[in-house]
Amino acid sequence: MKHLIFFLGFFLVTEVGSFDLVIDGIPDVSISRQGPGLPSSLKSKLKLQLRSTSDWGYVGDLVEDDDKIGLYSYKVQSTITSRLANTMIQAKMVNNAKRPQHIVFDVQVPKGAFIDNFTMDVNGITFTSSIREKAEARRMYSQAKAKGKAAGIVRSNALDMENFKTEVNVPPGTKIQFELHYQEMIRRKLSSYEHTISVKPGRLAKHLEVDVRIIEPQGLRYVHVPNSLGDHFDGITTISKGEKKAHISFKPTMTQQRKCPTCSSTAVDGNFVVQYDVNRETTGGELEIFNGYFVHFFAPENLDPLPKNILFVIDVSGSMWGLKMKQTIEAMKAILSELRAADQFSLVDFNHNVRCWRDNLVSATPAHVEDAKKYIQTIHPNGGTNINEALLRATFILNEAQNLGMLDPNSVSMIVLVSDGDPTVGELKLTAIQKNVKQSMKDEFSLFCLGIGFDVDYDFLQRIATDNRGMAQRIFGNQETSAQMKKFYNQVSTPLLKKIQFNYPQESVSDVTQSSFHNYFGGSEIVVAGKVDTENLQHLESIVTATAANAELVMETLRDVEELDGFMKKDRYADPDFTRKLWAYLTVNQMLAERNMAPTAALKRNITKSILQMSLDHHIVTPFTSMLIENSEKDEIMLADQPKDPRRGCCPGTLGLTPNAPNNNKGIPTWANVTAVPVSFMPEQMSPPVSTVSINRVDNDPHFIIHLPKSQRNICFNINSEPGNILNLVSDPGTGVVVNGQLIGAKKTENKKLSTYFGKIGFYFKNKGLKVEISTKTVTLKDGSYSITLTWSDTGHIIRKQLLISVKKESNVTITVGEKMSFMVLLHRVWKNHPVNVDFLGIYIPPENQLSPAAHGLIGQFVSEPDVYIHNQRPGQAPEKPQATMEVKGNKFTVTRGLQKDYRTDRVFGTDVQCWFVHNSGKGFIDGHYKDYLVPHLYSFLKKP
Repeated sequence: MKHLIFFLGFFLVTEVGSFDLVIDGIPDVSISRQGPGLPSSLKSKLKLQLRSTSDWGYVGDLVEDDDKIGLYSYKVQSTITSRLANTMIQAKMVNNAKRPQHIVFDVQVPKGAFIDNFTMDVNGITFTSSIREKAEARRMYSQAKAKGKAAGIVRSNALDMENFKTEVNVPPGTKIQFELHYQEMIRRKLSSYEHTISVKPGRLAKHLEVDVRIIEPQGLRYVHVPNSLGDHFDGITTISKGEKKAHISFKPTMTQQRKCPTCSSTAVDGNFVVQYDVNRETTGGELEIFNGYFVHFFAPENLDPLPKNILFVIDVSGSMWGLKMKQTIEAMKAILSELRAADQFSLVDFNHNVRCWRDNLVSATPAHVEDAKKYIQTIHPNGGTNINEALLRATFILNEAQNLGMLDPNSVSMIVLVSDGDPTVGELKLTAIQKNVKQSMKDEFSLFCLGIGFDVDYDFLQRIATDNRGMAQRIFGNQETSAQMKKFYNQVSTPLLKKIQFNYPQESVSDVTQSSFHNYFGGSEIVVAGKVDTENLQHLESIVTATAANAELVMETLRDVEELDGFMKKDRYADPDFTRKLWAYLTVNQMLAERNMAPTAALKRNITKSILQMSLDHHIVTPFTSMLIENSEKDEIMLADQPKDPRRGCCPGTLGLTPNAPNNNKGIPTWANVTAVPVSFMPEQMSPPVSTVSINRVDNDPHFIIHLPKSQRNICFNINSEPGNILNLVSDPGTGVVVNGQLIGAKKTENKKLSTYFGKIGFYFKNKGLKVEISTKTVTLKDGSYSITLTWSDTGHIIRKQLLISVKKESNVTITVGEKMSFMVLLHRVWKNHPVNVDFLGIYIPPENQLSPAAHGLIGQFVSEPDVYIHNQRPGQAPEKPQATMEVKGNKFTVTRGLQKDYRTDRVFGTDVQCWFVHNSGKGFIDGHYKDYLVPHLYSFLKKP
């Protein structure tokens, strides 16, 4: 495949009039100019500037090659604002030869980046750029060329990086400055954002600098700069990292740039790489709102992987012979070793024929994996390439497994194709292959493609992968092929969620980018953006629904629309347009992908118009626009042109794309499309009662309040036990429900007493096989070997087997079991530097819960309400605390009238609840001694006495 090259040829000459117009490095036409040559205005300006003093400062001491061209400075400045990177590459050069000659500005731009500006200054004469519709730009260029005013053209093809090359023929002594600007969204892969900047100045620079600033409102987890330019520059890069900002600087001196102490060539020749990640407090993602746009970053962690059903389809045609096959075998053996026990897999290899290691999916047991490795080892490449038949065989195996009920409903099914060439056997028409695969692939399946080397039609792989909810990756056929394959597999090896749907209030947002996604893979990130009516909105709410390994998730996020205003206005480096640019970047890429898959010519034309308008509105070069570069008098014109590439795929690094799903479900709230949750089981319908009196509760140190519905009395008692002990609250063998609480202690004693609180509460629903652990940090649902965790920073819901867990941010957790019972756990936060107090939990259990008569425990025993007789009320030691005599369960003792707190409606001060207090850890009121309720584990049933 041809290398992608942006090439711009521009020539400035003196009096004599002959120059070659260079297109893609090949002389295209010779144009002779008689008489004055360039316009007189341009000539006079050049002569004037040649005699004037440059504002660059002293330009001596430049190291020149044989061509006598000196590089005064080479500067790269890049600022990342919430994943949006704006990069500027600037070079200042001077022609110190005694003759006119070419000066070249040649830089690499990451594929997927949008070039948005290019300027050139030749001895003070500035050329600036504008974006035009491609046909209009070419027409203007042709007209200028006919008049002798045109001077160049830029061409582009597709590859991993794009070359932007500018070549200018200038007189002796000319000083020239090039400056290129581009923007890109930094994608998260393998748990890291990686910003790659090509730094290839080509010669020693008097001043060389790479300056990168990162501004992330979420907060920076880490910043790392690998030594990608080589050990030669070890220790030169400096990193300054704050909580939300970082500054990276690379400024080697001219001596440090040299390949060797006596060399005149530069060692700076490669990629400068910055890696970082951000803090994530919420599973529901981060909403950032600014200047009328919102961006939703979604990258949940601490989720168990979904099981996967994976077919590896490997090209073993003759073109794979040698290093390619050797590296592929090495990679496949490593990949097979990483399959999980819950995964199912098989292998299909093909040349002109198609073979299967197994005709069906098998479990990834050690024996099966070892057998597959031996099979891979015996492959000998030969013959042609029958891609169509190989992919249809793989889809048949997946379809058959699904029809036979062999696929876990929560699993993810995928095909991974590895090939190095175009089809040579069977169906040869690429559009027919794409159609055949699309028809045979079910909506639940995904296709991922690895194209090895440059003979493969990578654009076709992109189209067929995107068409089937996957992505493609180019693998370079060299010694690193195996590592590249393994790295790609690692990106898709850990599916954490499927059927992800983002919902926003329709009356408040518009022009939302893709909001429905097939899969979410661990270490990646889903990004959704849109416009938001900040004038008439105080908060923006989002609801994300998804299927996890063992539960359905409903995640809520709420953000103040002005939350970022102060932060953004204080930082002079932050891009105030980052939300708009991110929205435009996602929208244009999405439309390019939609155009790719448009079924009709009319629809394709409409999408093309939309892409063109977006390109013009946001001043970016796309396949349908060109960049015109002109001087102020507009008597010289150049054309920066990227030809149409209708085969270009969407969104590099985005995994598992699906079209937007219609919002046709009624959920919570009404605008949310909660497709994963049965409508009859909406969280808003299952809220527990919040009565201020009729509830049993344990809160604070720990204070128990038992409500007796028949007598309408509240009885209170405290339990004084040791930190670490686990108390049984409910143990019901009849319904299979257990509730236990583990005590934690205060930081130190007060008045010779160490206060204890519940720091962890465990729920075990034996009949469902579910366990829930709630601590002061996390909320975790466990189902066998699978688990899913939310933090107290989240607002959301987990649904599994008709059990609903609802988390309200930094407030409470409600567990609802069908319509039979519910529990509420309150979170109490204290100042983290408090000398004594610690965070703790309180639990509230409605007496209406349908526990069985066999229920016991400190609270469960009162399901069957005992007869309580309180009499002989009399003054106590304090006037506000009268005493009385209580008779219950054959016991007779003194109780004290007092107040306890209910914190459900007021978590700071609580609501006063009157009760009769039983002293001595409830002795006489509870059965036996409180120590009888100690259990060994958080999910243990209480042993029968």
